[in-house]
Amino acid sequence: MVGILGSRLLHKTLMSTITAAGQGFHKEVEKPPMCRGDSQNDIQINTSNGFYCDYFSPNKAYKPKMWTEAWAGWSTEFGGPVPYRPAEDLAFSVAKIILKGGSYINYYMYHGGTNFGRTAGGPFIATSYDYDAPLDEYGLLRQPKWGHLKDLHRAIKLCEPALVSISPVLTPLGNHQEAHVFKSNGACAAFLANYNQHSFAKVPFENKHYNLPLWSISILPDCKNTVYNTTRCIAESVLLCSTITTDKETLRI
Repeated sequence: MVGILGSRLLHKTLMSTITAAGQGFHKEVEKPPMCRGDSQNDIQINTSNGFYCDYFSPNKAYKPKMWTEAWAGWSTEFGGPVPYRPAEDLAFSVAKIILKGGSYINYYMYHGGTNFGRTAGGPFIATSYDYDAPLDEYGLLRQPKWGHLKDLHRAIKLCEPALVSISPVLTPLGNHQEAHVFKSNGACAAFLANYNQHSFAKVPFENKHYNLPLWSISILPDCKNTVYNTTRCIAESVLLCSTITTDKETLRI
C-alpha cells in the first residue's frame, strides 16, 4: 500500500499537533482508525474506503478528507472472473478526490501478492492476491496502470505549492463540466473536469479553450498548460491503454 499527502487542511492539522507538542502539551490519545470509520470522537479521524471517495466528507469540518483504501482492483475467487480496473478509471477517481480537497490517498493494493494455505483471507478466495495492482503478484510493473499513475502523481506534485495553500474554488464550465482552482500567493493550479460519460467537451477557462475527453480530468499546475489528463495514457506501454483520445473524441478499444 502506498499513500500520498496533500491539502492545506492536513498540513495545518499536522503543524498544530507539532506546535502543541513543542509547547509542552501532552495528551493521551487513542490510535486513529486506519480504515473506514464513523467515529464522532474529536481525536479520531474518520476515513473512507472504496473505488471512489470524492463523495466522502469527514464528520467535522476541521478534519482532513482521507482515503485509506483506494481499491486498485479486487480479490479473485476460485472459479470466478479475474477482476480488472482500467488505469484511466483509477486515475480519474484519484484526481477527483484531490480536486475536492482530498488530503491523503492510500492504494489498496499497490503491490499484489500471494497468500498460501489458510492465509488467503476468506472462503473461496484464491491463493493469488494480485488485485490488478500497479505492481503485480510477482513485483513486475503492470502497464499501463503503473506508468499512468506515475504520471498522475508527477502532475499532482507540480501542483503542490497551490494545493497546500488554500481550499479549491469551484467554477461551473458547462452542464457536466467544472473547474476546481487552487490559487494563493502567486501559486495557481487547476483541475478541469468533464463528468459527461457520453461525449467530449470544449470548455472556456482563463481566456483559453480546453478539450476534455469524456469522463476525464485535466491537470494544469500553472492554471494554463495541461500536463495530464486521466484518459490520455502516455506511459511506456501506450498501446495497452484501453482508450485512444483525440482532440474531438475518445474511442474505446
